[in-house]
Amino acid sequence: MDQASPPPLSSGPQGPLAVQDAILRCQAALLARAGLADAASALAVELAELLSCHRVSIALLDGDKLRIVGSSQAAEPDQRHAASVAIVAAMHEAMDQKLSVAWPSAASAAPVSLAQRQLAGNGQACSVPVVSGGSVVGAITLERAGGAPFWPAQIALCEDVASFAGPVLELKRAAQLPWYRRMAQPLRSTLAAPGRRRAAWAAGLLAAALLMALPLPWRVSAPARLEGSVQRAVVAPADGFLQQANVRPGDRVTSGQVLAQLSSQDLELERKRRESELRQHEGGYRAAQARNDRTQMVVSQSKAAETQALLTLAETQIDRTKLQAPFDGIVIKGDLSQTLGAPVQRGEVLMVLAPNDSFRLILEVDETDIAAIRPGQRGQLALAAQPERPLAFTTRRIVPVATAADGRNYFEVEAAPDQAQANLRPGLSGVGKIEVGERSLGWLLFHRAFAWLRLSLWTVAL
Repeated sequence: MDQASPPPLSSGPQGPLAVQDAILRCQAALLARAGLADAASALAVELAELLSCHRVSIALLDGDKLRIVGSSQAAEPDQRHAASVAIVAAMHEAMDQKLSVAWPSAASAAPVSLAQRQLAGNGQACSVPVVSGGSVVGAITLERAGGAPFWPAQIALCEDVASFAGPVLELKRAAQLPWYRRMAQPLRSTLAAPGRRRAAWAAGLLAAALLMALPLPWRVSAPARLEGSVQRAVVAPADGFLQQANVRPGDRVTSGQVLAQLSSQDLELERKRRESELRQHEGGYRAAQARNDRTQMVVSQSKAAETQALLTLAETQIDRTKLQAPFDGIVIKGDLSQTLGAPVQRGEVLMVLAPNDSFRLILEVDETDIAAIRPGQRGQLALAAQPERPLAFTTRRIVPVATAADGRNYFEVEAAPDQAQANLRPGLSGVGKIEVGERSLGWLLFHRAFAWLRLSLWTVAL
């Protein structure tokens, strides 16, 4: 072992003053920085300069994990790097023994220093525990590439620095923790105290029981869709061909507006034929009247009346070829612009119309919640198109027949909006919440689980 003389910090008439000056320099470097990383790195740089080390690392415990928070080197330490792993192992060696460990050691009875030896290699290494509040909270590791070993006076200097640095580093670490972790630390400390553990648990259970008993509004959520209060289907009045389409889905229409038109050529020919027959029968009636042939007059008059009825029917059918809007509204289904000239059958639905300003809501309430729904309950609907503007509604009617879809059974609940809003369209969907009363927080959180458990027990006949 190299028996070179100790550095000035360990001997000489100015030794105590030099030690005090070194401690003050380290303390000033630590307190001059606000952040944990900056303060720890400044302290590491100061120690590296005082003790001629090529690297000084400072680490703190974060839960059960030791994390390097500062280093005298400019590069950010990588916790996964082999050098960082060796440094952390050397720190653990000192923390587990609660002693300062150096390699090579100048003491006669040296502690276990296997990790220090591996870290030092051909140089020297020393790890000093950092203590705060009587507990080891971290460690400082110093490395030299060569020269004299770490003398006891130098290790004592590091221990003095670690003694005041520990509480300061802990305060800086606590200051940058998230708020929930800062609040949890006093609670953990209280629960860890043997004399207060039982009282703390009792108080916690009481607070939890009071919280679970807190009454809160119970709102039943259900998928919902917006529909027109009245939906009118526009159907083909007779067999024919589509000749013209004037509107498309989304267009607003007025009462009496022509929406589409069917081909009427055959009906026009039928009307002309009936008009010709009517004129013939009227001429025959006048001729019979001139001859005073009463029998022929009655026959001609009967045929003329029959032809007039058929002519009126043909004209009515011609008028029906113009499909008109029954009320002011909006077209919600039926794009005929792509099927011009296509044949249509009598009774075929060509378009569907809904009113402009009259809507109804259909909520699909799950069968587990339908027992709480009553007509007259209020709620709110958040539409996917405008979730920032909830739509207030009142339930009106419950359809008593369940519907099975998407792996669940639900009942349709009809509701009416309390007031109209702009830009509403039939077919919009969202999520509705129906206010059904108040329940405790515990019931709201666990009633579905309890219901499932009761049903499961009933299923297995328990």
